Amino acid sequence: MATRELTKTATRPAPSGSAHSSRHSPGLTLAAALLGVALITLDASVVNVALPAIGEALGGGMSGLQWVVDAYVLALAALMLSTGAFADRTGATRAYAIGIALFTAASVACGLAPSMGALIVARVVQGIAAAVVLPASLSLVRQAYPDAARRARAVALWTAGGSVAVALGPVAGGALTALWGWRAIFFVNLPLGAAALVLLTRAPRSPRRPAPLDLPGQLTAVLALTALTFSVIEGGWAGLVSLGVALAAAAAFLLIEARQPHPVVPLGLFRNRTVAVAVSAGAAVSVAFYGMVFVFSLFFQQVQGRSALQAGLLFLPMTGLIAVVNVVAGKLASRFGPRLPMLLGQSLAVLGLLLLQFADARTPAPLLALLLVPMALGCAMTIPPLTAAMMDAVPGERAGVAAGVLNAARQLAGGLAVAAFGTLLADDFASGLRASLLLSAGLLAVTALATARLPRGKQG
Repeated sequence: MATRELTKTATRPAPSGSAHSSRHSPGLTLAAALLGVALITLDASVVNVALPAIGEALGGGMSGLQWVVDAYVLALAALMLSTGAFADRTGATRAYAIGIALFTAASVACGLAPSMGALIVARVVQGIAAAVVLPASLSLVRQAYPDAARRARAVALWTAGGSVAVALGPVAGGALTALWGWRAIFFVNLPLGAAALVLLTRAPRSPRRPAPLDLPGQLTAVLALTALTFSVIEGGWAGLVSLGVALAAAAAFLLIEARQPHPVVPLGLFRNRTVAVAVSAGAAVSVAFYGMVFVFSLFFQQVQGRSALQAGLLFLPMTGLIAVVNVVAGKLASRFGPRLPMLLGQSLAVLGLLLLQFADARTPAPLLALLLVPMALGCAMTIPPLTAAMMDAVPGERAGVAAGVLNAARQLAGGLAVAAFGTLLADDFASGLRASLLLSAGLLAVTALATARLPRGKQG
C-alpha cells in the first residue's frame, strides 16, 4: 500500500538523454527497482511482530518500542518531500546505489545494536536511506522502459512488489524472529541489498538534471514532525515543551512555504477540494492500517500469549488479498470514477474497525484473523482511487510533487498512529485497544463524509 501513490508519476515520458545500450537489461533494472521497493516497504512492517522480543532484549518500555517503528517511518515521511529532487540532481542510478548501500549498512547496525538507543539511531538512518530509494527506484523503471505501454506494465509490477512486501511483512517478521531471533529481521537485508546493487550494474547511468531544493522548508518540516511525535510518545512536561517546539516549527514551515518559489509542499495544492480529501483520506487509511498492525502485533503476543510466528500468520488473511483488491479498486475507479470505490472502501474499513471492538483475550485466533480482514480490504480498496483522484486534480507538471505530498502524509499518519496508540496501550491495554479502534473508525468516517461530497463520475 505504501508505494501505490507514486505510480501515477510514471506515466510521464522517460527523461530525455537516458543512456541505453544493448548491454543494459530493462528486466534486470526492473528487478533491482522491485527489490529495493520491496525492501523498504517490508522494513516498515516486518519489525512490528518482533517488537515484544526487542523489548525483552533491550528494554526501553512501550516508548522505546514506539520509537523503533516511528524513527524509521518519520525519517522516511519527512525526507520523502525532498529526495525526489535529490534523485534528479544526483541521477537516479547514483541515488539508488547510495540509498541501497546506506540502507544495507544501517540494517546491519540495527542487527548489531547493543541498546535501544543504538537501534533507534540506526532505524533513523534506515528511514533516510529508504526516502532516497523510493523515488529513485521509480525513476529507474521510467528510464528503463521508454515505450509507454511497456512502462505501464513495469510500473504495475513495481507497485505489486510493494503490495507483496506489505503482505509478507508480518509473516516474515514472525518466522525470522521465531527461528533466529529478532536481529534476523535486519540481517536478512544484507544479502538482499547486495543483490539489488549487483542488479543495478545492468542499469544505464542516469543523467543529472537541475532540480530546486527547499532546504529551509525541509528542515522545519523535520523539526515539526519529530517534535510532535516526541510530545505524543513521551508526554509530561517534556511532551508539552516538545509540542510548543512542534507548533513553532510548523508555523515557520508554513511561512517559508508561502514565500518559497519552489516549496517542498506547495500550499496552493490544498485549495483544491479533491486534493484535500485525497490527502486526508490517505492519512486516515494509514492510521487505521498501520496503527492496527502495531496494536494487534502486541495484542497477539502480550495479551493472548502467542508466539511471534503465530502472530505473523494471523495477519496473513488480512494482508494476502491486498494486491488483488488494489487491482479491483483501480478497475472500479476507471469505470465509475474514484468517488464510489473510495466510499465503499472507507465504509468497509469503518465496519471492520467496529467489529474488532469485540476482540479480547479469549477471542479464538481464527476468528480474530477473519475480523481483521474487512478493515484491511477496505483500506486497500481506498488507496488506488484516491491516488487517481488526486493525480487527475493536479496539473501534469505537479504530479510528482503531489504524489510525494500524498505519500509523505500517509507515512506520517501511520507513524503518529503508532505514537498515539502506543501511549493509549501503555496505561491499560484493553481500554487503549478500544480507544485506538474508535479513533481510527472516527477518522475514516469523517473522511468518508468528505468523500461523499466529491463530484460523481469519472471527473472525480
